[in-house]
Amino acid sequence: MAINFFEEGVQSKIKQKRKTKDWINKAAKEKGFHISTLNYIFCTDDYLLQINRNYLNHNTYTDIITFDQAEQEGEIEGDIYISIERVKENATSLGVIYHEELLRVLIHGMLHLCGLKDKSQKEKKRMREEEEKALNLFQTLSVPRGTP
Repeated sequence: MAINFFEEGVQSKIKQKRKTKDWINKAAKEKGFHISTLNYIFCTDDYLLQINRNYLNHNTYTDIITFDQAEQEGEIEGDIYISIERVKENATSLGVIYHEELLRVLIHGMLHLCGLKDKSQKEKKRMREEEEKALNLFQTLSVPRGTP
């Protein structure tokens, strides 16, 4: 299992990296998936807008874009781009702390790689339920000793 965090022109200020990686891995296992390689790339609005334009032909800002590169069923391999600016703005507008919104977006991308969609109202509702379930799981995990 390899879960990696990269930063492109921003600081994600992600807390408890080891716990976060363990949580993402456990949430994937609960969905019946094995993480092969999962890269999270934290970036600016403009960086993600360029990806949105170049690869998806969308000319809008977004908080996350997920690219699935898995070749086998039940495997997670992909890249998840996250706009830190969008996450901060969403946290403010939703009235939640930044770290909580960041966790929600991290798991949202992983859930997409598990096959969950969020286009229809029914799909959005299910996605939110799965996000909440995963966020509750995060709260139950302890921080590994000696880990920042």
